[in-house]
Amino acid sequence: MTKSLPRSDYASCRQGFLSIILHAHLPYVRHPEYDSFFEENWLFEAMTECYLPLIGMLDRLHSDNVDYRLTLSLSPTLISMLRDDLLQTRYLKYLHSRLELAEKELIRTRKQPEYQKLARLYRRFFLNALSIYQERYQGDLLTAFKKHQATGKLELITTAATHGFLPLLNVSEAAVRNQINTGIATFKSNLGCTPNGFWLPECGYYPGLETVLADAGIKYFFVDSHGVMDANPQPRNSVYTPINCGNGVAAFARDPESSKQVWSAKEGYPGDFDYREYYSDIGFELDLDYIAPYILDGETRINTGIKYHRVTGENLPKQVYNPRQALAKAYEHAQDFIDKRQQQIDRLGAAMDESQPIIVAPYDAELFGHWWYEGTYWLECVLRLASKDTHGVQLASCSDYLKQQPPAQIATPAASTWGDQGYSSYWINETNDWIYPLLHKAEQEMEQLARDIQGLAVTPLQRRALNQAARSILLAQASDWPFILKSGTTIDYANKRITDHLARFNYLHDSIRKNRINERYLTALEIMDNIFPDIDFQDYHPLGVGKNIKSDRLQDAAQHVPDIVSHR
Repeated sequence: MTKSLPRSDYASCRQGFLSIILHAHLPYVRHPEYDSFFEENWLFEAMTECYLPLIGMLDRLHSDNVDYRLTLSLSPTLISMLRDDLLQTRYLKYLHSRLELAEKELIRTRKQPEYQKLARLYRRFFLNALSIYQERYQGDLLTAFKKHQATGKLELITTAATHGFLPLLNVSEAAVRNQINTGIATFKSNLGCTPNGFWLPECGYYPGLETVLADAGIKYFFVDSHGVMDANPQPRNSVYTPINCGNGVAAFARDPESSKQVWSAKEGYPGDFDYREYYSDIGFELDLDYIAPYILDGETRINTGIKYHRVTGENLPKQVYNPRQALAKAYEHAQDFIDKRQQQIDRLGAAMDESQPIIVAPYDAELFGHWWYEGTYWLECVLRLASKDTHGVQLASCSDYLKQQPPAQIATPAASTWGDQGYSSYWINETNDWIYPLLHKAEQEMEQLARDIQGLAVTPLQRRALNQAARSILLAQASDWPFILKSGTTIDYANKRITDHLARFNYLHDSIRKNRINERYLTALEIMDNIFPDIDFQDYHPLGVGKNIKSDRLQDAAQHVPDIVSHR
């Protein structure tokens, strides 16, 4: 049966489990030094097209008392941006701008019934987003996620602080440890609980990483399929049960079959000709004079979110989008998804040992609603269908599965990622390999500062500078920037973010070494990069002893202002 049973009844499930995991992440993009900034639209688009529709879906499921299970990973950078007052204010301005454009489209399309019907749809869509955001949750989306977590049906987990690609940061154990610990601390301070699970950025794993995760209190993490299939020793049940990494931390592997059905634009559901075409947007199609108030600086064309066409074959005229037809297809695809999981479970039941299989289906959250407009509705249909007593597949979170069926086999996963070719090539190649020597040098200098300062009195101003230097390190380590450099999208911006954060670290490092800290400039950096308010530079001590040498050694600047001897 597919109905999600109470935890105490999990062991009586007849056949197998399905665990759907959404990973919600965006890089930290916040620019108070500008009146508006294009890349902040990444957040605003994701909020409008993904996060708010997802919350609307969860609210409907709750109202209808649907017994589902879903896991959502919230990255610390996304958590911080969702809570930021400046970005909340700018988002409301963005949303009102989209509403204004939809109103204009009602007038422009008055003699085009098919298009005006869609203009009305977008007006309702933006009004609904505004209602959920401003009226239902008063601008605090984390409150919505916490509400649904409290029901036991939504499990919230997190990832590394700035989504740093851990296999390439492993030159420094302290760098890996701080990415993980700062991420968990940010989650805990904003969501009020400690996560059981951890999303490895880009599913990037290397042998030994489970030790750091165990030290941080993590119970499980995810790897790509080959991370478990190539584990040592080879698992008996392939990717369909978790493995114990030898220290009690479980590794779950992505199921390739269910992933391909949803991920692949060509072979999967999103490429169907009934669905909305993401790349056909009026921001690129209408006259510049008309669209200018709603694009970047009135000149650079960008997505507005208003799209009138459906997916169409190559070299064919664009066809008008039909929402009713698209939603019917999404329901059909949801049924197909559940049916195929049932077929998988039937096959696995005959081949596996006494363990019940779990099909792990992880996806980027932004696929649903943003890239695949109907994706949120598809997901809701999947969860509703899986609550009916008609299948042998049962929804489960990985935490609930572990409580009932702890992994019996001990093995070490293989080094792996879910990126192109399965390893690290997308994050280190000819487009971005220059980054890592600079990152490693900065990490070493940060660790040396933590060593040298241990046992010394530190003034409040020095502590602020040291903590800001630690923030700059974390922000420079984000995996998003080397990814963008490889993918070739916003290359100039990615280059600037890396070089700016490293330049800020170098400035702060030199200022601290020379004891010549410019408080005015430091304050400006704190305003621009105001993430991780509880960061402690002493955590960069290579032995991880920062918490033992904390504020008890602080003294007033007038009493003691030490010169910190350079070890460069």
